[in-house]
Amino acid sequence: MQRKDDVTLDIGRLGPGFDSGDWPTDSPDYPRRQFQRRDWLCLNGEWRFAFDDDRRATHPSQIPEWDRRIQVPFAPESPRSGIHDEGFHANHWYEREFELEPAPGRTLLHFGAVDYTARVWVNGVLVGGHEGGHTPFSLDITDALKPGGTQTVAVWAQDDPADIAKPRGKQDWQLRPHGIWYPRTSGIWQTVWVERVPDVYLDRIRWTPDLSRWEFDLAAYVHSHERIEGLDLELRVRLSVDDRILADDSYRIVDNEVHRRLALSDPGIDDFRNELLWSPEKPTLVDAQIQLVAGGSVIDEIRSYTALRRIALQRGRAMLNNRPYYMRLVLDQGYWPDTLMTPPSEEAIIEDIRLIKAAGFNGVRKHQKIEDPRFLYWADRMGLLVWEEMPSAYRFTHEAVERLVREWMEVIDRDSNHPCIVVWVPFNESWGVPDLPDNEAHRSFVQSLYHLTRTLDPTRPVIGNDGWESTATDILTIHDYDDDPERILRRYGTAEDLTLRDAVMRGFPSGRVLTLEGHPHSGQPVMLTEFGGIAYSPPEEGPDGVWGYSVTSSSGDLQERYAKLISAVSRVEALGGFCYTQFTDTYQEANGLFFADRTPKFPLEGMRKATHGTGLSTDYGYNFTPGN
Repeated sequence: MQRKDDVTLDIGRLGPGFDSGDWPTDSPDYPRRQFQRRDWLCLNGEWRFAFDDDRRATHPSQIPEWDRRIQVPFAPESPRSGIHDEGFHANHWYEREFELEPAPGRTLLHFGAVDYTARVWVNGVLVGGHEGGHTPFSLDITDALKPGGTQTVAVWAQDDPADIAKPRGKQDWQLRPHGIWYPRTSGIWQTVWVERVPDVYLDRIRWTPDLSRWEFDLAAYVHSHERIEGLDLELRVRLSVDDRILADDSYRIVDNEVHRRLALSDPGIDDFRNELLWSPEKPTLVDAQIQLVAGGSVIDEIRSYTALRRIALQRGRAMLNNRPYYMRLVLDQGYWPDTLMTPPSEEAIIEDIRLIKAAGFNGVRKHQKIEDPRFLYWADRMGLLVWEEMPSAYRFTHEAVERLVREWMEVIDRDSNHPCIVVWVPFNESWGVPDLPDNEAHRSFVQSLYHLTRTLDPTRPVIGNDGWESTATDILTIHDYDDDPERILRRYGTAEDLTLRDAVMRGFPSGRVLTLEGHPHSGQPVMLTEFGGIAYSPPEEGPDGVWGYSVTSSSGDLQERYAKLISAVSRVEALGGFCYTQFTDTYQEANGLFFADRTPKFPLEGMRKATHGTGLSTDYGYNFTPGN
């Protein structure tokens, strides 16, 4: 042990090398694969639970009886939680014990997501809280720990089911799901865990790949419990792909920060370059080992990863790694029947991505949901493009603006390092800003969030308002649920002609203008980002509960109609990509290509061919396949 200005440093705890000890990479519960440490404790599992509908308690000691047990991290509305209560409950209380002996350094308590506000106590001491239902937060609980080893954590989660001025996405405000909205997700719905860190530790990192310079920009930030002067700190960074070392450097830390460009040797010819580039077809990840060193000894170490890839827009096309890339996306609500928004397991995430790719898609538009970081990790690793979309509020108020801006900034901060994310979408279909055409405040909000997003991350395209009424966007997106392939072709054109321009300027899909006055289409790529929505469920289920934009009565008819629609869309050469609605049936919405249990509604091979525009006989005439 060594002391510096009365701050204890656990010097030498990790040893001098990069390879000492085991890492939790293969643990199915490990929640943060881009910022891994060895020393952690998962708190998922059984917790005591109570509703407090009358809001009588403001401290866990005031709960008269913990009358239920819940399986964290599943929301109490879900069957898997053991509660399965979809009623209106605004106050949720949780409590459990865990074994942890106090130790040198600091102890952090992490929550992946708690909907909507949370207050947290450890051993009866209030240690902090958070507002925002889709983003993580961390609390330093060191001073609240007891010496005995048995610690008690309690959480008060508040989530007003009727409040539509907060970001809530597809969570219904009515008692029973209706239309395109689903059961609510309240309280803890992502992993809870404890992590040990030294008094001086790595707080966060930011990777920014630069393909034009063949390098990575690394920003690393160090946190200290108390101010430390004169401590000799440096950062050691090793980048590798498999067993090949790409960089191995050390940098002096100044003012608790490091900002460096890690330049790689340019492999030269494309064949060699492509081996290091990330794409859905070849998702190469660059492993990163990062050590914080004080006085020559390692005091903190993390494992991370990044990737060399560039997403850009040029001449009306999306460019991936400086080559035109046609995006074949599917709309993904991210729900499971037994667990709602929480993935039931790591295997379930992997299976979803496998099925999406097997069906011929190279990406997803995550709709009205900020996905579990483990999904983004597997999308990085397996190769799947992700459009990340902010869950909407449904009223325009001063409080709604504050809430959405704050949480969206946390989303960007959490997920910017993921190479799979290629587009940010702060608004969908004017939800929360319903008077965009003639309300200056609504237009200003969309424009400001577009520019804020571009400010926080200038490396990715931003769609200000997906679907219609565009006022600030890098990609002009269209939602059009016309199920007639011939009309789709007539509306948007089969070649580079004036048809698409006419559709953008004068078309009214879903009764909405595509661009607002004063904001005409100015050469951005155009994509059809919602269409299809053809509902089918087995006849024995009856007509009740079957909802879609159109309905078919058989699996074979669904396959034929899907193939015709995709083939027609593929022939519109002016479109730079599409997003079909949707991946799976989700509650009353039976318009998935897969049932809710992930069973395909028609053979996967036929689905894959249709998705690529080759699922029809040539006599129909729609067999154009856009290249990558």
